[in-house]
Amino acid sequence: MRRSVRGGTVAVLAALLAVTGTSSAGATAPGSRHPVSARVWLTTVDGAELLREQAAVPFRTGASDLPTIVVDPLRSYQAMDGFGASITDSSATVLSGLSPAARQDALRRLFDPVAGIGVSFLRQPIGSSDFTAAAQHYTYDDVPAGATDFDLVHFSIAHDEARILPLLRQARRLNPRLTILATPWSAPAWMKTSGSLVGGQLKDDPAIYRAYARYLVKFVQAYAAAGVPVDYLTVQNEPQNRAPAAYPGVDMPVAQQAKVIEALGPLLRAASPHTRILAYDHNWSTHPGDIDSTPPGRSPETDYPYQLLSGPAARWIAGTAFHCYYGDPSAQSALHEAFPDKGIWFTECSGSHGPDDPPAKFFRDTLVWHARTIAIGTTRNWARSVVNWNLALDPTGGPHLGGCGTCTGLLTIGADGTVTTNAEYYTIGHLSKFVQPGAVRVASTSFGTTGWNGQIMDVAFRNPDGSTALVVHNENDDPRSFAVAVGDRIFEYTLPGGALATFTWPADPSLRPRLRQLDLTGASATASPVGESPAAAIDGDAATRWSSGAGQFPGQYLQLDLGRAVGFRRVAVDSGGNLGDFARGWQLSASDDGTTWRTLATGTATGQLSNVDLPYTRARHLRITATAVAGNWWSVSDVRLYR
Repeated sequence: MRRSVRGGTVAVLAALLAVTGTSSAGATAPGSRHPVSARVWLTTVDGAELLREQAAVPFRTGASDLPTIVVDPLRSYQAMDGFGASITDSSATVLSGLSPAARQDALRRLFDPVAGIGVSFLRQPIGSSDFTAAAQHYTYDDVPAGATDFDLVHFSIAHDEARILPLLRQARRLNPRLTILATPWSAPAWMKTSGSLVGGQLKDDPAIYRAYARYLVKFVQAYAAAGVPVDYLTVQNEPQNRAPAAYPGVDMPVAQQAKVIEALGPLLRAASPHTRILAYDHNWSTHPGDIDSTPPGRSPETDYPYQLLSGPAARWIAGTAFHCYYGDPSAQSALHEAFPDKGIWFTECSGSHGPDDPPAKFFRDTLVWHARTIAIGTTRNWARSVVNWNLALDPTGGPHLGGCGTCTGLLTIGADGTVTTNAEYYTIGHLSKFVQPGAVRVASTSFGTTGWNGQIMDVAFRNPDGSTALVVHNENDDPRSFAVAVGDRIFEYTLPGGALATFTWPADPSLRPRLRQLDLTGASATASPVGESPAAAIDGDAATRWSSGAGQFPGQYLQLDLGRAVGFRRVAVDSGGNLGDFARGWQLSASDDGTTWRTLATGTATGQLSNVDLPYTRARHLRITATAVAGNWWSVSDVRLYR
């Protein structure tokens, strides 16, 4: 942000002026005749803009008084596999009911990366789920009651050859980079204690575990032979859902899932080495209903994925899959911290609505919840995929056999052949159209929360071609203005209330950061007054903050102990998304021992982000002191050091 500077060296003054100039000219790359611009695509809650491209926004030099999303391509996180939904039996039925031309158009709108949204990930049921158009539920090895088929001589995927596989092959032609995850809702009934596809457990018999493992391998082999290779495999959908509502399900405790995986791992490695196993495939947190339904004497296993990844089956497990129906995405980060060598995939969520919800309200509510919780919330918490439930359904949310009666798909397909795009089409599309498979999430400042705090929320990715995609959501009902900074370039934008936007820009030398952010792990913070959570100023999360809890006056300070002497050339003090909560006047000081202090720079501020550039400085302690009076509280969301 802009500031005036007094004191310090001439070098400090020159550095500060260089960083905080206010020219509105575009950022022109060395050797380039034109400034670099960000392209913008927008979806609004009223449907007036639906993934429609807006006027491009040029980068410029200078600074901004607005809350600033700092995109740092030098700090990277997980690689992305893709974004999409599921061609369930129900989706296949409604899509197949279209005329050939209309069906091809619908598939192009879904899978074509140029003409459509480029859906790049599908989660395919292995057998029947609640979304089936069949008269009864099925697996690929159903035999009469009381019979068994340990040799799997009756195994057949003939059911899928009619509608599902042709659609999958067409999807792969439209998007050859499509990733497939396969999931069973139930093992064949003859393998289960209930003798039914609905409910029950696998029989606790090594022969059953081996048979079920071979069943899953045969499915992978059959699909590959049909032209649809399977990249990932889970062994049970929602293993803690012990009472599915008239649709297939298995109560599968941790010990049973581990036994299945240990039987499956060696077989799958031999038969399909590229297919990897994912564990769990259930909610972020164990649903209270699943806890209440735990049989007497059994643990509710609220740490289900932790147990699996801590046991011997973990050697066969690539990572964990999550659903959205209870808990929040932070559970993914907690698991990642415990098992950083295992991946996280987000594999199911559906927009659900009340029977009397008007379409406009449902569109709005689904768009804003999915934008902050699924599109942004899961990816900022290490998800390598974002997958909704049904790709397409009819206007009644069907056909389905048991299960969800209020779910929607990315598309709604009417009996007359009309095809309507729903909110999930756009929340997925704002990712899938612009974030290429193999893209890497990179650091970006985000002020919003999945629980809703009315701020701007975002996530950024670097594509394999070097371009960047930044997805931004305005959680507030009112328009919100913000800036985006990359390296020493910046642009400003105003996003309508509730809206979702994707910004893209090419790789360009003018946007290359000249400084690298330092890791502050192990640092601690104190403040006077203590106010709210001094530690929040150094937690790397701009949605949290330290706040003075009182109007500004000289002598208030936030002090950091970095834990060791650290060399740096820039100190960024970010006051976050609460406009006006920046220090009107400030002094930056450093110390080697926490007792003797030296002044590095002083200044006044007019906006949320202060980038203080310095000659190379080495210190263990930093103190930011307020030097002016203001009625506003003083808040700091993030202190960042760069070298």
